[in-house]
Amino acid sequence: MSVGRPPATMTEIAAALGVSSATVSNALSGKGRVSAELSAKIRQAAEELGYVPSHAARALRTGRTGVIGLVLPDISNPLFPQIAQAIEQAAAAAGYGVLIADSRGETAQQTAAIGRLIERGVDGMIVVPRRGSRIGDIGTPVAIIDSPSTPGNTVSSDHWEGGMQMGRHFASLGHDKVLLIAQSRESNVQNDRIGGLKAGLGDDICCETLWVEDLEASQGAGSAFGLADRVADGFTGFAAVYDLLALRALTELQRDGIDVPLQASVSGFDDLVWSSVVIPSITTLRQNLSTIAECAVEALGHAIADSETLSGTSIAGRPNCERVPMMLVARHSTGPASGSVVSASVNARKDSG
Repeated sequence: MSVGRPPATMTEIAAALGVSSATVSNALSGKGRVSAELSAKIRQAAEELGYVPSHAARALRTGRTGVIGLVLPDISNPLFPQIAQAIEQAAAAAGYGVLIADSRGETAQQTAAIGRLIERGVDGMIVVPRRGSRIGDIGTPVAIIDSPSTPGNTVSSDHWEGGMQMGRHFASLGHDKVLLIAQSRESNVQNDRIGGLKAGLGDDICCETLWVEDLEASQGAGSAFGLADRVADGFTGFAAVYDLLALRALTELQRDGIDVPLQASVSGFDDLVWSSVVIPSITTLRQNLSTIAECAVEALGHAIADSETLSGTSIAGRPNCERVPMMLVARHSTGPASGSVVSASVNARKDSG
């Protein structure tokens, strides 16, 4: 296409090749009976003439916009832009555009965000719910990314199994008193991770849970966790349910002169982009966001197709949620518990070396 020339229309392509506009439309959409040879000629001509498909025209013709919505609970949290990027890439590969809405952690805003996307004519949407909330039948195809324990969930990381991996990691390092650090009792994801951590630690290891929302409700936002007192009480492991809490724990311990990992070990979840570059780098569980995104988009695509033929079909849920394994990433923030058999063995090997 020459510079400054407007994109060609289907009518112009048809005139250039001496075929009907309907034939051009069928060839470009992959529908109708057009020979492979003629389809190839039409596509080549469309490319050479700079044809740009009209999504508005397609929407009028098919009743579909080719756009899906994505509702996130808090776009300021570093995890959710990563999820948004993975969803956009998977959606683009499936031929969809994406509109993003932020519920800002509020149920009312989540409902409003869903309504705005429906008003804009999305073919369906993917929702990462606000903690503890449930997405019912909203009259349009939906895929849910949350936790396997969430009713109607479509796909998620296996948060419980990830917690078990981390609990076993602490147990293998000889930690016998571990503090679990979580933000909210309302979060299905956080509860699953806490449950998995406890299961991985086993019955022989003492563990307690610090709920940060409870602490801050009584002592104010940003209150210290009191981890130095916990160390004095014999706690050597501090397992947070996401990396931002792990960073708060790490910073507090270092501020109070406690060496990490020699005197205390710290871990998180999600492997945020900075987790590998802080000092010490944070041991964490990594989510396979690309697989989660692909599963969500695929499930939503099936639900959109079903909704065209089956009235009342709107939820892209499955009898069993698609569970995607998490991967333990062991870094420098965890090490053998001071005074443990594991620690003594490590020190003995260092001395002999």
